[in-house]
Amino acid sequence: MMLPSFTPGQWVVVALSALCVGVNKSGLPGLSLLYVATFAWLFPGQASTGVVLPMLVAGDIGAVLLYRRQADWGPIRRTLPVALGGVVLGWWLMKARPHADFRRIIGVVVLVLVLVQWARYWRPAWFTGLPHSRPFAWLIGWTAGITTMIANAAGPIMGIFFLLLDLGKQGFVGTMSWFFLILNVCKLPFSWDLGLIRGDTLIFNAMLVPLIVAGLFLGRWMIAKLPQKLFDTLVLGFAAVAAVKLLLG
Repeated sequence: MMLPSFTPGQWVVVALSALCVGVNKSGLPGLSLLYVATFAWLFPGQASTGVVLPMLVAGDIGAVLLYRRQADWGPIRRTLPVALGGVVLGWWLMKARPHADFRRIIGVVVLVLVLVQWARYWRPAWFTGLPHSRPFAWLIGWTAGITTMIANAAGPIMGIFFLLLDLGKQGFVGTMSWFFLILNVCKLPFSWDLGLIRGDTLIFNAMLVPLIVAGLFLGRWMIAKLPQKLFDTLVLGFAAVAAVKLLLG
């Protein structure tokens, strides 16, 4: 089993991306754009999803340990079961169309959610019951399950959804942590079945765990310093950038 033959500059990018995984999991979910794009560049095609997934699980475990008491389980119970169904559908799509590129579809979904949140800021009366309705939660969960399986790109989707629920900074991160820990662990056997997780990729992941842990503590420090309004703005801004990047390819 061989480790990737990256240049020194590429290894620096890899290290920064691993740090971003930790910051993303314990602080700013929109940073997923950075490491998803980086690993898609370094590991073309579907291979990048298998490389990233164990790193996400490591980050999820750390985030849950840091924020385990802050989670709101109501939104998780409404979205997680259908999200697991979406994972199965995403796995089927990847087997049926191994070379398909679904990024633009995901970009449209994220952009629509960003526009909903912006509209909610300007016309809150229009969206009084929408974030808490069961059909909306099911739609979000189903979409997140599919997108997380095919591209590890559900972070902006669930980020906007939890932002709509006004959970507060700590509740937001705690709820995201538990949701994605359960979802990403359930994805592991499907990625293994697709041949995306192998012994050599796991060795590569293990090398980056210390940087992920460092990112977790950096993200927690950032959360403590950021005012709620700035935190919400950053989450929304990162999601908008992610949508545009996915749309442009």
